[in-house]
Amino acid sequence: MNTTGSAANGGLHLTPFRGLRYVPERVGSLAAVTSPPYDVVVRPDGVHHLQSADPHNIVRLILPQAPTSEARHRRAADTLRAWLSDGVLAPDAEPALYVYEQRKGDLLQRGLIGALELTTPAEGVVLPHEDVIPHVVEDRASLMRTTAANLDPLLLTYRGNGTATGATAVIERTVRRAPLLSTTTEDGMSHRLWSVTDPAALAEVADDLGRHQALIADGHHRWATYLRLREEHPTPGPWNYGLVLLIDTARYPLQVRAIHRLLNHLPVADALTALAGGFRVRALDGPLPTALDALAAAAVDGNAFLLAGDGRFHLVDGPDPDLLARTVPRDRPEAWRSLDATVLHATLIDHVWRVPDTPEGITYIHDAEAAVAQAVRRGGTAVLMHPVREDVVRDLARQGVTMPRKSTSFGPKPATGLVLRSLEVD
Repeated sequence: MNTTGSAANGGLHLTPFRGLRYVPERVGSLAAVTSPPYDVVVRPDGVHHLQSADPHNIVRLILPQAPTSEARHRRAADTLRAWLSDGVLAPDAEPALYVYEQRKGDLLQRGLIGALELTTPAEGVVLPHEDVIPHVVEDRASLMRTTAANLDPLLLTYRGNGTATGATAVIERTVRRAPLLSTTTEDGMSHRLWSVTDPAALAEVADDLGRHQALIADGHHRWATYLRLREEHPTPGPWNYGLVLLIDTARYPLQVRAIHRLLNHLPVADALTALAGGFRVRALDGPLPTALDALAAAAVDGNAFLLAGDGRFHLVDGPDPDLLARTVPRDRPEAWRSLDATVLHATLIDHVWRVPDTPEGITYIHDAEAAVAQAVRRGGTAVLMHPVREDVVRDLARQGVTMPRKSTSFGPKPATGLVLRSLEVD
């Protein structure tokens, strides 16, 4: 891996690496071995579906199945080693940055995959915007430590000037060539990947990115994992870098969606009873899309949530100002204090409902329909959220203010399995 330059100079330092990629002749299809990010595959049936798609599906590495955490991570390491030995995965011949394209209908997203030099939030180069859950960081650290690999890229964004210059110019020249791989996953998204090895092009990228800072759009737990493992390996080397996908959102805007909550042991009737006097509650008729439209309209004027799980939808808005004043911490900017996620956790979850923020108490689910279905199945309450605007997220991050964990879902997310990074090969 090329390690010239430094993020200590004030900007992003994205370096080439020898990507591990599936050998097409050894798998059924590239689409069949890919997976969404690990935290999107939330249901056991989702894991089983991916495992059955191909015996070499990447889910066997990112979500290995075994009775204990240690056994799961050892199984992933053994599987990775076997796939390398058997030629299912193979490293590219020379270090490269990778141009990655996703396309579906009118959506087009392009960015660069590389090994990014790690920096702490205090250095102001890579900005987190969400808190993390300690046990998730520990689990990811154990997996990464045991496999000695970055199995999936984080999604980071930066803001260029909106023109095809610098890194963006390199990307848009590169996509005119034939790609290394091209596939379409079952969600209808097409994926293409190219390598960039030309020294002049790499220098053009480095010069441009060295002037920018990035926002973590997706992957806060893996970024925290990278930093933890760097502390365990203080000697300069591959553990000082982590696999990322960098997107210029001035050129290729991301979509921002909400992440919903499932309160596993709180029935909807109990949730509604506890809201009396503190929030306005209105029952809604109609299908989920209609209810989500009502949530979006209510969110324009303030905090709003949609509760589900009893066969109906309940719009919750109009919080009592005195209740918010008593329950929302005062030591943060007003933009943070007024976030739906802040009010949900500080006022509703902690104070009104008193639900512990543990894996047993709360499940975080990206898909609204899945959240409602699980709430019905478990007799719990789904709390559906409205997304936060990207500019609000970025402004808070620049102030060093983190949002409640799982506040946003940026996308489209990169498919897992198209290119991996081995810290032993690198």
